[in-house]
Amino acid sequence: MGTWQLVLVGLVMLLGLLGVVTPGVPGPPIVWAGVLWWSMADRTALAWAVLAGATGVLLLERAVGWLLPPRRLRGAGISRRAFLVAGVSGIAGFFVIPVLGAVPGFVAGLYGMERRRLGGHGAAWASTRNVMRALGTSVLVELFACLLVVGVWIGAVTVG
Repeated sequence: MGTWQLVLVGLVMLLGLLGVVTPGVPGPPIVWAGVLWWSMADRTALAWAVLAGATGVLLLERAVGWLLPPRRLRGAGISRRAFLVAGVSGIAGFFVIPVLGAVPGFVAGLYGMERRRLGGHGAAWASTRNVMRALGTSVLVELFACLLVVGVWIGAVTVG
């Protein structure tokens, strides 16, 4: 697989990661499609193993997602922009502190936007907790699963 094709696969996966935090955009299927594209072009045992693992992780995420409350952006009292900043912070945190940084990054981005909007620490922290209760858990599970798939793909491309 050529460099440009790898870059395009990476951009598709980035679009999927942003789709997780954008309501109405199916993030996990887009990430999975990127892994499928890569594995169909690469056709190595490692590529097929990554595809099988990605399929398993994303199916498990879907099953766990049905057990969590549905996400409702309007009822949580948060703007789309704040939610998008929180998601991007979670993605950045995943790479700054490998794997474990996604959760603190998401919460920090959300808290930062709420502090900017509300002005004080107490009100911003209370709002962050309310948002995390309302929709953060389901988004974090979905984001973590997609980040895990992308991280494994990056590792496989680096090794292979």
